[in-house]
Amino acid sequence: MTILLKRAYEAADKDDGFRILVDRIWPRGVSKDFAHIDFWAKDVTPTTSLRKWFSHDPLKWVEFKKNYEAELDGRPSEVDDFLHLLHEHEVVTFVYGAKDTKHTHALILREYMQERLEE
Repeated sequence: MTILLKRAYEAADKDDGFRILVDRIWPRGVSKDFAHIDFWAKDVTPTTSLRKWFSHDPLKWVEFKKNYEAELDGRPSEVDDFLHLLHEHEVVTFVYGAKDTKHTHALILREYMQERLEE
């Protein structure tokens, strides 16, 4: 299984496979037709309070990663459901809205899910 990452502002491509929006909030200015989202995974996104605290500040990245992983650990049912969905597809693309591609929760979520898929 392959998990790709793509910003919501980039055009969908046939190679994206199953497209999953991994943001709690719909990306600003992106139409549903343009986004081509197959599933919206709100249940495995960072909580609003954590997202607001982080505010895409690279200096908070390490602590944000730790806190987000702890949130995921605290949602075993939601994570299991999401893993089941991932198992149904050869290729999935996590779609996110953040401008900073090096400090986005989508990176953490991909790593977290890949580790569980390998268990």
